[in-house]
Amino acid sequence: MYRENTLKRRLRDGETCYGAFLGLADPAVAEIVANAGFDCVLIDHEHGPGTLADGAALLRAVQTTPCTALIRVPWNDAVYVKRILDLGMEGVMFPAVSSAEEARAAVSACRYPPEGTRGCAAGIVRASRFGMEKDYIRDANANLLVICQIETLEGVEAIPDIARVPGVDMLFVGPFDLSGSIGRLGQFDRPEVRELLMRAERAILDSGCLYGTMPNPVRPVAELRDAGCRLIVPGSDVMLLREAALALTASLKG
Repeated sequence: MYRENTLKRRLRDGETCYGAFLGLADPAVAEIVANAGFDCVLIDHEHGPGTLADGAALLRAVQTTPCTALIRVPWNDAVYVKRILDLGMEGVMFPAVSSAEEARAAVSACRYPPEGTRGCAAGIVRASRFGMEKDYIRDANANLLVICQIETLEGVEAIPDIARVPGVDMLFVGPFDLSGSIGRLGQFDRPEVRELLMRAERAILDSGCLYGTMPNPVRPVAELRDAGCRLIVPGSDVMLLREAALALTASLKG
């Protein structure tokens, strides 16, 4: 149950890894996606309908596979983070981090003292195998992957400061919300949107922090990989199911 975060090690070793969001809150779907060969899945509690109990069920399904289980939390909320970490999540993605102060709050919520303010119930929670993993407290801080999403113009401007916050492992550009932050939601053909995305990419790569994002119509997977993006998340369980269903019905009725 408690295991080395191999995704974090591989990313730091310079590998390019691939993930998928899980928005359906269904353990069977999670197990299928994790077994398909993705390096990680991101349980989506920002936009998905899942509860904490659903998150535990998805985590159990994913941890039957080599895939790493991460979660995107609804917001930078220390109370919520404490509860999902006690379930045993291997990484946390924080949406819309726009300042170093917000990044420090995210890291603090993820780490036991003296490095942070995470409350401790390690003797009874699932993350420590209900107290049977005696080294859990010693290893938990270093084992966790902390990802801050850059989704606002303010966040792009603060990238150098955010990247310097100890404990921030990755900056992950959210292209849709970032384009929306300048009033051009999803308008990737607009020069100002392309320039903002490239500005964010250059700043992250220059910072030395790990870079992650989702592909978009003007920045496909191959270009992101060649640029140095280390975590690429091209889809989700919803997208996979939708596109397969549409392709099948089109072939039947075509």
